[in-house]
Amino acid sequence: MPLPDTSFVPRRGMANPHVQTLAGNFLPRRNLLPPPEERLFDVEPEVQVLCHCHWQPEEKKHDALTVIIVHGLEGSTSSKYVIGLGSKAWAQGMNVVRMNMRNCGGTEDLTPTLYHSGLSTDVGAVAKTLIEQDGLKRIALVGYSMGGNLVLKLAGEWGVNAPQQVVAVAGVSPAMDLAPSADALHDPQNRMYEWKFLWGLRNRYARKVQLFPERYDPQYARRFRTIREFDHEVTARYSGFTGADDYYARASSARVAEHIAVPALVIHSTDDPFIRMLPETRAKLLANPHVRLIETRHGGHCAFLAAANGYDGRWAEKTVIDFFAEQPGRRVSA
Repeated sequence: MPLPDTSFVPRRGMANPHVQTLAGNFLPRRNLLPPPEERLFDVEPEVQVLCHCHWQPEEKKHDALTVIIVHGLEGSTSSKYVIGLGSKAWAQGMNVVRMNMRNCGGTEDLTPTLYHSGLSTDVGAVAKTLIEQDGLKRIALVGYSMGGNLVLKLAGEWGVNAPQQVVAVAGVSPAMDLAPSADALHDPQNRMYEWKFLWGLRNRYARKVQLFPERYDPQYARRFRTIREFDHEVTARYSGFTGADDYYARASSARVAEHIAVPALVIHSTDDPFIRMLPETRAKLLANPHVRLIETRHGGHCAFLAAANGYDGRWAEKTVIDFFAEQPGRRVSA
């Protein structure tokens, strides 16, 4: 295994991965985004997702880089890391599109289906609409955790056929290997995270039962002990998988990582409490000339809090925006 990247140094007193993870989530961020345009995107028949769009002035909008940000499991466009990254993109003159996954952000009524880690085509549908209907010339995609898996999976599925307008993709703490990551959530030291996710998933499923009683059986709103159990009994049952193992295998972006053909950045910490990257996945990323893997010794999950030295210390957010700003290629003429 390669030596961890040393470009990230945790803020004093925050080397512990759980401290990083919790502080990264709860410490306030500055919101520099202007009021959004709320917009619904059709991603499948009878399925819409809600995005919050922030456009630069009309004379700059179509030439500016548009950053589509995808949240993680049980997050939304209001997740703090989405606001933080979006604010940095906006300050650099970029358009910002904060995307809710289907059912998230209070949108359960916009689709009869559930959401899961394999729905990379939803992200692709939003990007395609912005390219074909809005005429945007340069787009970058970034996802956190589950959203990072979606973005990287989409890039791998596109391969060399990615739209020319897509100049870069990035994943922060991406859940590329779903099975070991789901199982790691059940480790004793990670149960607080698993309980939080299960509480949200059960409540969301209960709302789907109320909205679509003919489709969903209320017995599956019962208390599950693990994420794997929920995915086996609910996610797989209602999303076309034979079980949790089938779901994790088919939905993991690791399966297509070698096919990523656009400039890609992957930020992963080896002390992430529950996201596991298998050696085979790491090898695929390192062997792919289009991928820049930054693997740090510290950082926790979606946190990467450094000292506030000339910026707010949100190191991963700054690194992603710097990476996007470096990508002039694949420009499309008007």
